[in-house]
Amino acid sequence: MRILGIDPGYAIIGWGVLNYERGRYTPLDFGAITTQAGTPFGERLQQIYNDITLQLDRHHPDVMAIEKLYFQNNQKTAIEVAEARGVILLAAQQAGIPVFEYTPLQVKSAVTGYGQAQKPQVMEMTRRLLRLQQVPKPDDTADALAIAICHAQMGGTALKLRIAKGC
Repeated sequence: MRILGIDPGYAIIGWGVLNYERGRYTPLDFGAITTQAGTPFGERLQQIYNDITLQLDRHHPDVMAIEKLYFQNNQKTAIEVAEARGVILLAAQQAGIPVFEYTPLQVKSAVTGYGQAQKPQVMEMTRRLLRLQQVPKPDDTADALAIAICHAQMGGTALKLRIAKGC
């Protein structure tokens, strides 16, 4: 199964593509989409859409795994991230790619076995699971790969797929 993991945002969007077969992860490509502060927000959304579409066309994933949006303190930021997620989801829909959403707790549990793991623990386990020399930078890229790993852990059976979809 080829999985495109996405850590959504509007300034930096992490992405990572991996294959998962017979319990083994193979990272294929990863990186980040960055948009410039001060650029009109509509242009930033267009860039995100174009760059996600490029990755979908380039890698032909079987599924997209994306982090669910959660509100912290800044509602303005959350709304803008939600809008960016919208164009990412639109790109997947138009490409016919099924989308699965995971909470930070689910990602931490899948990668480290502990839902309250700290970010450095998740990043280090992601590096180890993917047999990388170093943790990918920026952090959003490592997060996207962790989200893809989460889907690989959750997406192996029909029951797991139903759980991931919230059914």
